[in-house]
Amino acid sequence: MALTSGSGSFPAFPGPLVARVWNKRDAEREARMAGVHSHDEGQLCGAIDGLLTVRTGATLWAVPAVHAIWIPPRCEHGIDPHGRFDGWALLMREELCAGLPEAPCTVRVSGLLMEAVKRAASWDQESWERRHDPLAAVIAAEIRELPEAPLGLPMPTDPRLLKVARALLDEPADRRDQSEWARWAGLSARTLSRRFPQETGLSFQRWRQRARLLRALEWLANDTPVTTVALELGYDNVSAFIAAFRDRFGVTPGKWRG
Repeated sequence: MALTSGSGSFPAFPGPLVARVWNKRDAEREARMAGVHSHDEGQLCGAIDGLLTVRTGATLWAVPAVHAIWIPPRCEHGIDPHGRFDGWALLMREELCAGLPEAPCTVRVSGLLMEAVKRAASWDQESWERRHDPLAAVIAAEIRELPEAPLGLPMPTDPRLLKVARALLDEPADRRDQSEWARWAGLSARTLSRRFPQETGLSFQRWRQRARLLRALEWLANDTPVTTVALELGYDNVSAFIAAFRDRFGVTPGKWRG
């Protein structure tokens, strides 16, 4: 089997896959070396602790602990670790990606996959032994069965809507309502209401709420106090933020941070 071309800090590898366990410094080094890039292999990046944010095309993703993002072959992407990050990454040759999603998605990682990745990360990356084939097949099969976790934030492409989206990401506490944002961007409230779900799959209000909560994950990973996060996101009080966070992620911000 011919060597792959490698990617970022990943060397060229001879087998069907290569795995690596990262700490924050490793992940930051990978982000600097690779930048925004693509490669012929599929990639799965996961977080054990902290948070990984990823941009793929017009979508921003948040990858918290016990989750991962699947990036199909030749999909342009860039990564950024946050907080006390520990994580892992897996590159897979395209032939091993058969049956895996054709578009990026976030998934919840099983204990079986996590242990298999750790084992694969201990292998010699400069050679491939046939005894590793069964575990490589298990890894690919397990990825196919992972439940999706909607942690992406699709960005609109219309320049006027994109202007609004970027402003909300920069200032999530901005209290302007939908009509005021529409006027600011130079379009009618009806057009904004109609076009936003057409381009993102989310209503304006649902997109705004998801943007706030994904930003909350980033700040919580960096040890920002829950009260500060709530106020910086524009919630009227901490209780409202905690309720919205629990409704979205199933746990309170404090429990999520551990």
